[in-house]
Amino acid sequence: MNGWENFLGAQVGASAALLGLLFVSVSINLNKILSHPVLPGRAFGALLMMLVVLIISSLLLAPDQPMKLIGAEVLVIGLAAWATIVRIDFNTLKLAQAEYRLRATLLIAINQIALILYVACGVAILVAGKAGLYILVPAVATSFIKVMLDAWVLLIEINR
Repeated sequence: MNGWENFLGAQVGASAALLGLLFVSVSINLNKILSHPVLPGRAFGALLMMLVVLIISSLLLAPDQPMKLIGAEVLVIGLAAWATIVRIDFNTLKLAQAEYRLRATLLIAINQIALILYVACGVAILVAGKAGLYILVPAVATSFIKVMLDAWVLLIEINR
């Protein structure tokens, strides 16, 4: 993983910090989150998305792993998270009020893009080796964008 240590180390730190802050914001507003049919799934999805970044980045920092193992790790984690988020997203669309359906659809699209990028990254690493790691960069960036949008709602908008 020569050359990737700085990127991965930064992602571990950033995702761990954001995961902790997100957990605190959910704890602070737990009653309000639980009173809304869509927000518990959104909160769990945001926590899961940051956990994906944290776990993948941490695993990739382990020394001397073969690229096939790295590809398999990213692929399995990406598929597991994607399957979980798909269920949450379907529930979100089902429960979203008509006035919020477009916004929900856009947020779901961001979720799906991020998670499909993780799956694609795992496949690309298995097929092309280290070059496939470059797909991890937009996957992580998209994850951070989505989680920041969720965090804003769970911490600020919920209190308006």
